[in-house]
Amino acid sequence: MGNVFGRLFRITTWGESHGGGVGVVIDGCPSNVSISVEEIQAELDRRRPGQNKLVTPRNEADSVQILSGIFEGKTLGTPICLLVYNKDANPKAYENMKDTFRPSHADYTYEKKYGIRNWQGGGRASARETIGRVAAGAIAKKILENDLAIDCCAYVTQIHRIKAEINHDSVTKEAIEASLVRCPHKETSQLMIEHVEKARDEGDSLGGVIECLIKNVPAGLGEPVFDKLKADLAKAMMSIPATMGVEFGSGFEGALLKGSEHNDAFYMDGDTVRTKTNFSGGMQGGISNGEDIYFRVAFKPTATIFKAQETVTKDQKETQLQAKGRHDPCVIPRAVPIVEAMANLVIMDHVLLNK
Repeated sequence: MGNVFGRLFRITTWGESHGGGVGVVIDGCPSNVSISVEEIQAELDRRRPGQNKLVTPRNEADSVQILSGIFEGKTLGTPICLLVYNKDANPKAYENMKDTFRPSHADYTYEKKYGIRNWQGGGRASARETIGRVAAGAIAKKILENDLAIDCCAYVTQIHRIKAEINHDSVTKEAIEASLVRCPHKETSQLMIEHVEKARDEGDSLGGVIECLIKNVPAGLGEPVFDKLKADLAKAMMSIPATMGVEFGSGFEGALLKGSEHNDAFYMDGDTVRTKTNFSGGMQGGISNGEDIYFRVAFKPTATIFKAQETVTKDQKETQLQAKGRHDPCVIPRAVPIVEAMANLVIMDHVLLNK
């Protein structure tokens, strides 16, 4: 069941990095939702490889096909199946890793768990699996925006040691997409680009942080005790390849404040209860309080690099490995639409649960 996510708005993703294709089955989507293949494709284009000089040169159009569940531009209420064929697979580039475990990758753990693994590009552990998540997230996004005006937007705030100070209220999607690294702060974005290029030229990789902001979420979403909205968002983010941590609102910095400094005081805004601050990140007791939800997700550097590294083989012999193939020097820019997709899937699921 590890390939299934959600309860009422449920997705099942499938496929491997260098197999025939990847995709998703969506069950529980309401009927009569207007959605076009172009709207789904627009989100996939934001995460696809080969989109600029900073990402893997793998040349995939990631053209999505609708196999079921949508008729004449509207959802039927039946399972939706979306498919993307792998067109530019190059499994031969991974032959030197067939019997050798890549450090910090899932090679060793998959081998130990299953006794077999697809060594071609990481198989199911590859981030190419996230195509299904983004495609499903595009449908959830359309429903949330149209029916509830809920708006989810993610952006890069840090790559390696370069950080951007970004005001939530001033972020625009246009500024995010204008940056190759999807950082809306222009000056910092340029520094990040140069830093990624340097790491790429050195055969190395970089990690970073993505912040996600969700506006207009109604108060009351979230289920006690183990199905808190915060808990589901955390699980969703930690399921994305290369994630290392997630923090909401004030996050770990909140541990440095006193209760008198950190508590979000209530006040009345007409007939609406509001908070004067938002250290809670839009949720209290794991339930949305009507304020903006915001959180940050930390990503490690891409595990597959082109520098020689110490490792072991399947027959437990120590050796060195210098990876080949096509890899992102920094996954952060392409992870932005994945973070948004997973957030939209969680919010969509909780909207249905709340009904």
